[in-house]
Amino acid sequence: QVQLVESGGGLVQAGGSLRLSCAASGHTFNSGAMGWFRQAPGKEREFVAAISGSGRRIAYADSVKGRFTISRDYAKNTVYLQMNSLNPEDTAVYSCAASEGRYDYSGRLYYLENYNYWGQGTQVTVSS
Repeated sequence: QVQLVESGGGLVQAGGSLRLSCAASGHTFNSGAMGWFRQAPGKEREFVAAISGSGRRIAYADSVKGRFTISRDYAKNTVYLQMNSLNPEDTAVYSCAASEGRYDYSGRLYYLENYNYWGQGTQVTVSS
């Protein structure tokens, strides 16, 4: 059974930082793209960041560029999202996703329909 388990969410003041982790088990996702999406109350789920299977392609939403950094540890089958300079607009449930596709040279990284497996999500709340 495939499982993606996120951790690291919580409550932080504006300007603060959090580091999210997503550990994959039951399947080796070392060859597939992995990404982070978020959903705020009353809004649709949106793309945040993704990293391709080889790690050579990394993509960010414009709203988080320069503040968030995605990385992955192939040995631990884990992907991370370092979030700095958080603001209240970043408040959302953050979900990890894994794809069977590598997307090393593809813009498919951005679209949630290209991901096959999803975590349960972790709440990030940024207070002003």
